[in-house]
Amino acid sequence: VTLPYAFLHMRHNLKLFDKMRCLRKRSAVSFLGVLVICLLFMNLYIEDGYVLEGDKQLIRETATHQLNPERYAHTYKDLSNFSGSINISYRYLAGTPLPRKRYLTIGLSSVKRKKGNYLLETIKSIFEQSSYEELKEITVVVQLADFDSVWCEGIVHDISQKFAHHIIAGRLIVIHVPEEYYPILDGLKRNYNDPEDRVKFRSKQNVDYAFLLNFCANLSDYYVMLEDDVRCSKNFLTTVKKVITSREGSYWVTLEFSKLGYIGKLYHSHDLPRLAHFLLMFYQEMPCDWLLIHFRGLLAQKEVIRFKPSLFQHMGYYSSYKGAENKLKDDDFEEESFDIPDNPPANLHTNMNVFENYEASKAYSSIDEYFWGKPPSTGDFYGIVFEKPIKISKIKVVTGTEDRQNDILRHGALEVGEKIVGSKIGRKCTTYLRLGEFKNGNFEMTDVEHKVLFDINCMRILVTKSQKEWLIIRSISIWTSQTSSQ
Repeated sequence: VTLPYAFLHMRHNLKLFDKMRCLRKRSAVSFLGVLVICLLFMNLYIEDGYVLEGDKQLIRETATHQLNPERYAHTYKDLSNFSGSINISYRYLAGTPLPRKRYLTIGLSSVKRKKGNYLLETIKSIFEQSSYEELKEITVVVQLADFDSVWCEGIVHDISQKFAHHIIAGRLIVIHVPEEYYPILDGLKRNYNDPEDRVKFRSKQNVDYAFLLNFCANLSDYYVMLEDDVRCSKNFLTTVKKVITSREGSYWVTLEFSKLGYIGKLYHSHDLPRLAHFLLMFYQEMPCDWLLIHFRGLLAQKEVIRFKPSLFQHMGYYSSYKGAENKLKDDDFEEESFDIPDNPPANLHTNMNVFENYEASKAYSSIDEYFWGKPPSTGDFYGIVFEKPIKISKIKVVTGTEDRQNDILRHGALEVGEKIVGSKIGRKCTTYLRLGEFKNGNFEMTDVEHKVLFDINCMRILVTKSQKEWLIIRSISIWTSQTSSQ
């Protein structure tokens, strides 16, 4: 509706009014009332149409192909005030939220796949891998984001049959957002030369996630996003809680418990409304996992904070996009991640030539970082001096990375030491016991406390033969059986 068109209607109505003036006076008052109502309706229709088109234009104009954070800092500063929820009417297909907040909400968004369906297995894994005490602290929200009502009804029927007790307990909620709440999904910008159907698929996925985040904003203290084709490690919630506790006092926006896609990304629930608005604002620009990188960057978390071992593994073979094959796996995933290493406090040092800022401490961290040194020579070492003597039950050392598989320790040994001497800065052990050799760049040993009779003060990785390749020590994991008194 355009303004000139509205005026034509007004002029036409006025002409009708002039003709009607010769009618009986008693009809004049009622006609005036009808005319006023018509004019008000036309005015509201014009304004609503203008606002709707204005919102769509704003989304298109504020979106950017590169999403330069500096260029859009002012825009996002305004967006950061969007702490309120998006006005959407959700359909409850199964279950309803409980009034009591939980510790963690787990969000899943699922659509009909051309090949395979892993949603029920994913839900099963979440519940089976959680203890009874952990189940009290989680809520699982499944969004069926397909517009095929027959498919949705079938999935709800299957979920209700298999997980009825979890629905009754308020641990499982299934929701749906009607199609009329979605923005334009056809004729979008074809960034990155993506085909039109691919652009539509990933743009809708952004909106799906935005609506899911919006729903989950007030259900718990924290929120983790999973995809609908993953399996979980044992007692993953306990590990997540340990990690969150270890980060107390430090600033973070996103903690990552998987390196794949939008799997295992953890947020404070109070950030979900802003993230939902952000995904809606840029829904047609790029895939959601790329947008999430920009989101944490705009909120001043510049570096990835990823933890090992990964708690969630991609298990789907067929993608939700056209049923294409998707064989991605997270090689940091461990089924029994409840048994996370202790890595007691220690001083770390090496005589190897360290490359840039890949210092020794990064191999001993649970974050996805690593030590990187230039080609080591015979006798070079990476040393760990524990603050207190310890008993060790298990040791695991991994060298090299997935993209740098040649940068492994080709010839090396792992040793533990006792009889510490020296000051705090120069402490070292005088006696070492060799536990074993590295094989294919890795070392792992269990039941260490039965093989080492003394309390361990030091541990070192010793290079036994020079190599031409650089060396990455990706992770050093230590499990303690008990701590001795000094």
